[in-house]
Amino acid sequence: MSDMNTQELVDQVLRLREQVERLANQIEGLALPLGADPEAAMTQWLATPPRSAPPPKGDYLRRPRPPLPDPRLIQRIVRQRRLRERYFESELFADPAWDILLDLAAARADHRQVSVTSLCIAAAVPATTALRWIAQMTAMRLLVRHEDAQDKRRTFIALSDDAADALARYFDELGAEAARLA
Repeated sequence: MSDMNTQELVDQVLRLREQVERLANQIEGLALPLGADPEAAMTQWLATPPRSAPPPKGDYLRRPRPPLPDPRLIQRIVRQRRLRERYFESELFADPAWDILLDLAAARADHRQVSVTSLCIAAAVPATTALRWIAQMTAMRLLVRHEDAQDKRRTFIALSDDAADALARYFDELGAEAARLA
């Protein structure tokens, strides 16, 4: 591997860390006060640059990516997230970015494709909101779009390799704790 390729990989890892941090900050910031304007909050979040990420620990270039967790674990996490809606207003816990990432992680681990329509349903928010999130996450290079070869009217969405890597490392770091959280 040449020095140029190594540097490009390091730069990609750093950009991915920044993107994941922005996403984590956004998820954390979704707990808006009642009556707050979500559109204004999103605009403010998108305009806020990410905090500088600490240098990566370890050698990410040589360490193989851990596998994504068992899709049943991810599906259990999603079911438990939906259970809250029996007791609280669903808008209180709206977290479409995380729901989208979880659904696509389970699909990738299951080797199945996810249509835009299916992903909008999985996001558990109005379709227009889900579509806006899909567009933003695609622009952030967390998601990739693929046209259906058989039906040009249908588009599939998948995790980018960088997003899949970040999720795999996230669940790997959680380890056995992830199963207890689910």
